[in-house]
Amino acid sequence: MAIERTFSIIKPDATARNLTGAVNAIIEKAGLRIVAQKRILMTRAQAETFYAVHKARPFFGELVDFMISGPVVVQVLEGEGAILKYRDVMGATDPSKAADGTIRKAHAKSIGENSVHGSDAADTAAIEIAQFFSGNEIVG
Repeated sequence: MAIERTFSIIKPDATARNLTGAVNAIIEKAGLRIVAQKRILMTRAQAETFYAVHKARPFFGELVDFMISGPVVVQVLEGEGAILKYRDVMGATDPSKAADGTIRKAHAKSIGENSVHGSDAADTAAIEIAQFFSGNEIVG
C-alpha cells in the first residue's frame, strides 16, 4: 500500500475537553504520523468553504456555527493507506455505533459533536490540506 496523506480536524467539542493529546495518541498508535499540526480558530468563511459540499443541507448552518464555536486542531497525517486507516481509527459518525478503540467511541459526545473529521478520498484530502497548510508547514 502506498504512503499517502490525509487531513484531520480535532473539533471544538474535543479541544474544549483537552483531548488533543488523547486523540493524537490514538492516531500515532494506529501507525499514522502527524506531519503538520496547528491549533486555530476557524473563521466563518473558512468553515463555509470547508463544508460547502453540505451547503444545501438543513444542518449546514448549525455545522458551521459549531466549527467556529471554539479552537480546532488541523492536522496532516501520513502513512500507508492513511485515508482509509484514519477513517477506521475515527470510527462511525454515530459514536454509539463506533467500534471499541476508535476516537469517536472513546471521545465523541453525539453524532453532531463527534470530535474529529477526516478526509474521505485522496482528492478531498489534497483540497482540505491546501486550505489550511502551505507546503513548508508539512514536515514529513
